[in-house]
Amino acid sequence: MLTRVLKYLEEDHVCPHCKQELTLCNAPPVHVGDGLGWGSEYLFICLNNECSLFANGWKYIEDQYGHVGSYRYMEIPGSKETYNMMVAGRDAFTGSIVDIEELKKQNKRYQEEKKAEAKLPACLENNDLEPVLFLLLDEAANIDVRKKAAGMLISLNDLECIEPLRSHSFRDTSLEQEVNMAISAILTKHYMKECPFCAELIKARAKVCKHCSKDLD
Repeated sequence: MLTRVLKYLEEDHVCPHCKQELTLCNAPPVHVGDGLGWGSEYLFICLNNECSLFANGWKYIEDQYGHVGSYRYMEIPGSKETYNMMVAGRDAFTGSIVDIEELKKQNKRYQEEKKAEAKLPACLENNDLEPVLFLLLDEAANIDVRKKAAGMLISLNDLECIEPLRSHSFRDTSLEQEVNMAISAILTKHYMKECPFCAELIKARAKVCKHCSKDLD
């Protein structure tokens, strides 16, 4: 969806009433016509208060319906559907303008997530930790895909995963548990352990930490 919306931004979206460029806004959760959604997370809307549709709409609604309101022109991205949407005030949709640069960042992250996900099937064969780590450290990535990545940690058996994973704050507790269990298994395979004082990796049979010199007994 993000990629498609960014592509639509490259096109001309102009209000037919005032010839001003339309603004990308977050869609309201409810369609005023049928009580359902718009079928799109975003809408292109004319926010020009001098637009003839908006300027003349106040009197029309007052005369026809007896209450305060007007209309803003809108288009649904990727669709030929257009509406004259009823609004209650001049500030309507001005607080829901989409930050285009943030949208581009979200899209970039999503594309990187998909690239990492596509590499997962070959990670074990290629001994490639990078896609696994990327997905595990990306809190916005699909949780099922992240759990699939966590299931590969023990087979990869790479000590390099420990520090970034230990330094990450997982929002999903079940995923965090899976990761912690994988780390314990990897340490056991390498006959290593983490110093309880400085968190550095040391030999499992060490009595004194070689990093912080703390007595481990």
